[in-house]
Amino acid sequence: MEAKTKHSMNKNPLRKVTIGAKREEKFFWLFISPWIIGFFLFIIGPMIASLYFSFTDYAVMSDVSFVGLQNFINLFQDPLFYRSLFVTFAYAALAVPFSMLVGLGLAMLLNAKIKGQAFFRTFFYAPSIISGVSVAFLWMWILNPQFGIVNSIIYDVFGIQGPGWFTDPYTVIPSFVLMQLTAVGSTMIIFLASLQQLPKELYEAAAIDGASSWRRFRNITVPMISPIILFNGVISLIASFQIFTQAYVVTNGGPDWMSYFYVYYLFETAFFQNRMGYASAQAWILFLVIFALTFLMLTLSRKSVHYEYDK
Repeated sequence: MEAKTKHSMNKNPLRKVTIGAKREEKFFWLFISPWIIGFFLFIIGPMIASLYFSFTDYAVMSDVSFVGLQNFINLFQDPLFYRSLFVTFAYAALAVPFSMLVGLGLAMLLNAKIKGQAFFRTFFYAPSIISGVSVAFLWMWILNPQFGIVNSIIYDVFGIQGPGWFTDPYTVIPSFVLMQLTAVGSTMIIFLASLQQLPKELYEAAAIDGASSWRRFRNITVPMISPIILFNGVISLIASFQIFTQAYVVTNGGPDWMSYFYVYYLFETAFFQNRMGYASAQAWILFLVIFALTFLMLTLSRKSVHYEYDK
């Protein structure tokens, strides 16, 4: 009888499922462990270290001395802090809507049934995986005021000399925004994936009711992809506040401090002036600014974003 009971327990499918689940769990932790180790070693660890150094006077080659909140007090009395923050906010205010509109427009064009669709999708996405330094040099040539292709077209079409782009204080930020044309591929591909998931029955029903293309876009497309719009908006906002490579390669913060972005100022403080404690305080202020703006976006979007699980 006892042997029969043990035999029946071994035949129990639930026990087999449990053993299989435990085996899968072991493999899960085994394969994900490199990412977890890297996350704590290269992200959480440096964040905790920078938080500690933000309360110290630290210059790498000298001893660490605790200064409390002095770095943060000095930062809020620093004119360059406000200048770099203003330039970064101005850039983000232009770059986020620009990348969103261009990305969504390209995604809608590439979602249509056109000949060579695969080629155009690759053509518009490929520049987004090119190195930032290479893209910066490419745009330096495109927007060069003497021999750049953009000013040549302006002169040939309108007969006037184009702007200085990166050398003019009034056009340097729009020039950096224009550079987003080669980085909008990631935004476009996410919008494209969401557009392909939309039910065609809704558009067919709206067309039968006589809804115009604009009305179908406004009343069907935008509400249905509103979570993706929010996601791309948050990602674009974070990327805008972290702009650095373009300013470092192209303008070095000029002209007239109009491309002196916050991360460029942070880099200069850390690696040119060797003030690691002060740079750590700058990094944490940047983190709090991005966190506050992201929280604000998520809060304001609660009533305008449509989720499938909403009743």
